Amino acid sequence: MLITSRANPTVKKLVSLSDKKFRRQYGEYLVEGVKPVDECIAAGCNVTGIYCTQRYEGKYEGAVLLSDGVFGCISSEKAPQGVLATVKIPDSRLKRPVSPSLLLDRIQDPGNLGTIIRTANAAGYENIFCVGSADIWSPKVVRASMSGIFFVNCFECTLEDALGVLDGIPVITADMHGEDIFAFNPPANFCLCIGNEGGGVSQRIRDISRYTVKIPMRATCESLNAGVSAAISMYALKNNTKQEK
Repeated sequence: MLITSRANPTVKKLVSLSDKKFRRQYGEYLVEGVKPVDECIAAGCNVTGIYCTQRYEGKYEGAVLLSDGVFGCISSEKAPQGVLATVKIPDSRLKRPVSPSLLLDRIQDPGNLGTIIRTANAAGYENIFCVGSADIWSPKVVRASMSGIFFVNCFECTLEDALGVLDGIPVITADMHGEDIFAFNPPANFCLCIGNEGGGVSQRIRDISRYTVKIPMRATCESLNAGVSAAISMYALKNNTKQEK
């Protein structure tokens, strides 16, 4: 059956999932695009429904067909491909990391957050603690993560809860006034903290950080984008840890 009405209850639910309030209410988020949906399925995520236009009829077993017009009112893409899925938000109970992890302190830009998640997956940082940051499960963050969000553990939590589960694990803060990150040898297990785009890390995190590192820059450059800074820092610390071993 082809759904052609925007007043259809299923369509209304899909549209509502663009709003954080309803993502929390239903415990689901949206994944859009052929490649992201395919990778979401391959990653073993809990896919609760697949919806596509007639162009992809028969590609996904049990998929619900939507007219192009209806799909367009759901999509957040400028040029929708015609495939999306609803996915269960994973269990958010905190767990103690046994390998290098990330603490994101008030990262506000969805593009930055998605980029950091994408890079964390690539660099092997499996646990990401998000404190006061943009909504992990928003379409913009999911899209910017380029499927990385399917392969890491993302936790939205308070700072105190994050520090509780990280107790005993050295926190390494990225800051302009630290030591050269390329000359620093981190311990085998650590938590790298990346701060807010404009204000950096909070004083509370500064106080509990065991180490502070910086990316050396020319005097003509004041700072780096949070996503770029996180990417350089993640790889530099992982590389130096390997050298230490």
